[in-house]
Amino acid sequence: MNTEKSQTLLEHAQKIIPGGVNSPVRACRSVGTKPVFIERGEGCRLIDVDGNRFIDYIGSWGPLILGHCHPFVMEAINKAVKRGTSFGAPTELEIELAEMVIDAVPSIEMIRMVNSGTEAAMSAVRLARGYTNRDIIIKFDGCYHGHADSLLVEAGSGIATLGIPGSPGVPSSFVAHTISLPYNDLDYISKLMAEKGDKVACIIVEPVAGNMGLVLPKDGFLKTLRELSEKSGTVLIFDEVMTGFRVAYGGAQDLFGVRPDLTCFGKIIGGGLPVGAYGGQRKIMEQIAPAGPVYQAGTLSGNPLAMAAGIATLTKLKEEGFYEKLDKTADELATGLRLAAVESSVNAVINRAGSMMGLFFTDQKVCNFADAKMSDQAIFAQYYRGMLKRGVYIAPSQFEALFVSSAHDKTAIEQSIIAAKEAMEDIAA
Repeated sequence: MNTEKSQTLLEHAQKIIPGGVNSPVRACRSVGTKPVFIERGEGCRLIDVDGNRFIDYIGSWGPLILGHCHPFVMEAINKAVKRGTSFGAPTELEIELAEMVIDAVPSIEMIRMVNSGTEAAMSAVRLARGYTNRDIIIKFDGCYHGHADSLLVEAGSGIATLGIPGSPGVPSSFVAHTISLPYNDLDYISKLMAEKGDKVACIIVEPVAGNMGLVLPKDGFLKTLRELSEKSGTVLIFDEVMTGFRVAYGGAQDLFGVRPDLTCFGKIIGGGLPVGAYGGQRKIMEQIAPAGPVYQAGTLSGNPLAMAAGIATLTKLKEEGFYEKLDKTADELATGLRLAAVESSVNAVINRAGSMMGLFFTDQKVCNFADAKMSDQAIFAQYYRGMLKRGVYIAPSQFEALFVSSAHDKTAIEQSIIAAKEAMEDIAA
C-alpha cells in the first residue's frame, strides 16, 4: 500500500501541529503505524490522499450512521450554507432539532445545544452540581466523558490508548470531588451511595460503554443506578454522546428501559458536523442561564449548518425499518468476525450493541475496564495493521468502538470478514 503522500503530509503537520494530529488517537502510535491522510468519503468507504480505498468502520467516530456524503444530508447542508454559516443568534432550525430529540427521548423535556460531547458532559455536571448544591460526582473506570478537568479520572478512549492515568495540567483539587468506580460493579456503587449519597451531585455513566472498546451494562446495573440516584436525590446523567440515536432511535435509555435525569448527546444529532447537547427534566434544565443561575454559553451553539445536518439525519433514521436493517447488517459482521476468529484459532471476544461493537483479543468476558485492559493489545496492533493493508479502516485503538452505517452493503461486509480472517490467520501463524 503506497502512503507516500500521507507520509509527506505527516512530516509537514508535525512541524506545526503537536504530534501532527488534532486529536491524539489519530496518530496511530499504539498500533505501531502512522496515519493515512483522508481526501474524501463515499458511502461506507474512505479514499486517502494516495488513492487507497478503505471500508470505513470509524464513521468519524460514530456520527455518520448514514455513511459519508449521504445525499439527503448534503442537500440540507448545501441549502443551509447558502443562507449563512453562523449568526450567533436564534434560528428556527434549533427549535426543530430540539423538538425532534425531545419527541424521540421520553426523559427529555428541555434541551440545550452546544458544540461537542465534551461541552455537553461538562455542562451537565455543572448543572447537576448547581441544582443539588453538592460537589461530589461519580463516574466509572473506562468511561470517557470528554477532556474536561474533573472528568479525566480513569477515563477510557485516548487516555487509555496513550497509557496515561489522567493528564498533567489538571490540578489535584479539580478532581478531588470526582470518584471513579468499576463499571458494572453493583457492590461498589451501592456501598458508596449508602455512605455518601447525600453528598453526591451526580452519577454520570455511558449506558453502553464505548470508550473501553464496547462493554454492555450487566442486567440490573442501569436500573440500580436509577434507584440509588432517586433515593439520595442525586442527578443521574447518561452520556449518550455515542449511543444516542445509534443503538436505538431513543438511545440506550430506550433500549434498556431506564430514564436518567439528564442526557448528553453529540455525534449523530449533528449529522457529522460539530455538535453536542444536554437535556432532561424541565425542573433541572430551567436552572440554566438565562432561565436560572447556572451559567453556560457558546457562540457557535445551535450552528445552522449542524442543525440542518442533524434534522436531515434524524429524519432518515425515523424511516420504517431503518434500525432493524442496520442491526441485521451489524449482526452479520459480528457473526463473521467471531467465525473468523474460531477458524483461525485466535482468542477473540466481540461485544455488540446495535450498530456498535468492540473486538478484544482475549478468552475472557469483557465486562469492565480492567477486563478490557487484559486483552492483548500487541495482537490488536497487528490486527489493525493487517486490516488496513487489506483495505479495512478501523479505530487505531483497542479502547475504541467500531461503527456500522446504513451504507455498509453486503459486499462491504463480506470483504471485511474475509480481510479479518486473513489478518487473524497471520496472527495465528
